[in-house]
Amino acid sequence: MAHQKANLPTKICVVCGRPFTWRKKWAAVWSEVRYCSERCRRNKARS
Repeated sequence: MAHQKANLPTKICVVCGRPFTWRKKWAAVWSEVRYCSERCRRNKARS
């Protein structure tokens, strides 16, 4: 059965403001995810 990518939850990155979607690696910590990427997480102090 194929994945339904259109139905994945999304959030807005607190650094760059872009939307990003759920990833399997975030399954256990999705409620704590605030950044779309490691790069944004590292740059959080600059914005």
